[in-house]
Amino acid sequence: MASTHILSAYDEELKYLNRRISEMGGLAEQMCGDAVRALVNSDTALAQKIISDDVILDHAEREIQDKAIVTIAKRQPMAADLREIIGTLRIAADLERVGDLGKNTAKRVIAVQGTGVPRKLARGLEHLSELALVQLKDVLDVFASRSAEKAEIIRARDEEIDAMYTSLFRELLTYMMEDPRNITSCTHLLFCAKNIERIGDHATNIAETIYYIKTGAQLEGERPKDDTANTVGAPAE
Repeated sequence: MASTHILSAYDEELKYLNRRISEMGGLAEQMCGDAVRALVNSDTALAQKIISDDVILDHAEREIQDKAIVTIAKRQPMAADLREIIGTLRIAADLERVGDLGKNTAKRVIAVQGTGVPRKLARGLEHLSELALVQLKDVLDVFASRSAEKAEIIRARDEEIDAMYTSLFRELLTYMMEDPRNITSCTHLLFCAKNIERIGDHATNIAETIYYIKTGAQLEGERPKDDTANTVGAPAE
């Protein structure tokens, strides 16, 4: 009976970690989607809410860290069980960083409020955001199913986000070269575009962690990349 009780308590601890990851993922996804909407619509009130919500994500990551440390100390898990907990810690860190990227984008809303975002550039940012957020949503679904095969597929899709980012990067450079008055606002938008592209990178990190949790192995080979913007000095936050 005692061993059954210990197993039941351990299962509850793992369920708690999984539930908190799902909650973090949902909030991070919402923050990033709202950040792009705030940017396109010059919605400073929404931007301020996103900045405030980042504290919730930070607190959730700390709770997961504390729970994971206590669980490891009490249960001394091995093999698959240990990978599960370590993987949860890694995913929580990626989701916290995704929230930071949404917050950083929201901070740019005030900076471009006076000039606004040209419609063509807004469409590019929205499309890039859609690709990155679909990637994030799908990888969170894979976390629930623990499918190593689907994790591999998501990792391979990162190339599409990189290609879209490179296209948008070049478009922003063109705007700046055509009219120096665009330089300040387009520089802010370059940072925003890079923030969005990085969401896809963190989703890929999560996919690799899920694969590790499930198989105990690391995905082989370099990630597919189609991001040539970095060769010409793309910004990073």
